[in-house]
Amino acid sequence: MPALRRLFALLSDLRLAILLLLLIAGASALGTILPQNEAPDLYLERFNADPWLGLIDGKQMLQLQLDSIYSSVWFLSLLAWLGLALILCSWRRQWPALIATTRWIDYRQPRQLSKLALAESIRCSDGESALDMLSSQLQKQGWQVQRHEDRLAARRGVIGKVGPLLVHTGLVLLLIGAAWGALSGNRLERFLAPGRALDLLDPSGNNRLSLTLESFAIERDPAGRTEQFRSTLRLDPPGGPSEQRMISVNHPLRYRGMTVYQADWSLAAITVQIGKSPQLQLPLRSFPELGEQIWGLVLPTRPDGSEPVLMSTSSEQGPVQVFDADGSLLGNLRPGGASTEIKGLPLRVAEIMPASGLLLKRDPGVPLVYAGFAITLLGGGLSLIATRQLWAVLDPPPFQPSNRKLHIGGLCNRNLAGFAAELPILISRVDGSHG
Repeated sequence: MPALRRLFALLSDLRLAILLLLLIAGASALGTILPQNEAPDLYLERFNADPWLGLIDGKQMLQLQLDSIYSSVWFLSLLAWLGLALILCSWRRQWPALIATTRWIDYRQPRQLSKLALAESIRCSDGESALDMLSSQLQKQGWQVQRHEDRLAARRGVIGKVGPLLVHTGLVLLLIGAAWGALSGNRLERFLAPGRALDLLDPSGNNRLSLTLESFAIERDPAGRTEQFRSTLRLDPPGGPSEQRMISVNHPLRYRGMTVYQADWSLAAITVQIGKSPQLQLPLRSFPELGEQIWGLVLPTRPDGSEPVLMSTSSEQGPVQVFDADGSLLGNLRPGGASTEIKGLPLRVAEIMPASGLLLKRDPGVPLVYAGFAITLLGGGLSLIATRQLWAVLDPPPFQPSNRKLHIGGLCNRNLAGFAAELPILISRVDGSHG
């Protein structure tokens, strides 16, 4: 079927695979630029007012699935297309090349060697001894030798021919793992305050794991900048013993196919005391209009809810700034410090409770992705090994026993110049005269 063969030839074309790789790389770069997996309203609000590149508004972005590139139909189709191209290329080219390399080629005539990339001839007083010595030298250097009565064949580095096939296999596994993770993986982002728990349910609605934040700490440099943040988690599987684990940035927790990352931090609540009242723990919310990391709350100072003040802070260490309704600064409060009179009332901040930002991911394709990377790296390393082949044939009868010629020829798929420099050295070790 000529049409089918032409289709297979097109799909296994290296140029097509390179084009698909470039498209996938471009789409992946796009996924790092555009926000992914956010609520649809966010895209409509943001990009309707300011279209991306001046062309694509929020509605078009949702239609083109640019909000979820890695799980979009067109991105997964590119992965499938590339995987098919790699499989066909391996089947049509790499596998036959590997099989051909494992077969011994038996050159019997000197004229066959003269057509090879490297060819030399030397005169030998004893052709059989010269052939034996050549065989011995090759074996000492790690060559495989197949000896015949008046000729030999040798090869080294055949393992290098496995490299391209392993690279293709690793890439296919990587693509399958990426697609599997995009289709079957789960992702959840939550902020937890110390003492709060998160129940993870299975598809049937049963509790699979309870995750409790025991403590959360933020490490800062002398200038107050965040350097590291750590969470101590308690894991309570149903019917199993509890476990306590610590996670931090770049040190996630892996548990039963799930990975918990320390992704972010926030401020959850502030504990205040107004006059002689009991301490009140009040939730904080972010104020992006005041800054990138500003949290606060509006607190009334009168029993009827009048004369409110805005309390804001950017750190669990404070200070807490208190503003009047007209934006005037009324005072700065330190957590755990003394009270300050605000609008005639003593106001004190007892503490600020930070919250841990956790990212929970379950990606069943990760083992395949890791295996694919490992196999690809192994194949890439093996591909660097040069495959060398060498043949030696004595002059066929009739010949002069004291003036017999030994014809040597060789091939190399990589670094032919290096092989050409080594061949004369090898020949010089053979017992014989050159003429």
